[in-house]
Amino acid sequence: MQLTRYNRTINPLIENSGGEGFETLAVIREPVSWLSSWYRYRHREDLIGHANSTRGITFDHFVTEYLNDKPLPYAKVGKQASYVFDGDGKRETTLLSRYENQDGLIEFLEQRLNMRITLPRLNISPEIETSLSPEIEARFRRERPLEFEAWEMAL
Repeated sequence: MQLTRYNRTINPLIENSGGEGFETLAVIREPVSWLSSWYRYRHREDLIGHANSTRGITFDHFVTEYLNDKPLPYAKVGKQASYVFDGDGKRETTLLSRYENQDGLIEFLEQRLNMRITLPRLNISPEIETSLSPEIEARFRRERPLEFEAWEMAL
């Protein structure tokens, strides 16, 4: 759940019930890898002909469209930073974990929750080429710095 929605809906319920000291956790993926996963996931055969399909679109074009203020449906995937920062760019999420460190995340959650966790692998994206040109990557980094900042903060 995005941070703004959590702050608007869940956190008031917790506070009104006398809860305090709750921590929030976000799992952040390296930004280019994250977009690559979306691009590949939307390249699935069952999406052919759908507005979300990335068939016939290069990864560079997908990222360029993602960077638009109003991206087309296939590139409308939100922002990871919205799970970490408020609307003013202030970090509000307590704990950040890198997606790439699944073992560490599971170990942390098992210790905190005192239970065994087994995560099945779901929503597997097709394996296709997703190299990004240096120019488009530089634009991505320049126009969405909070995406990279969130990932750098994660442990």
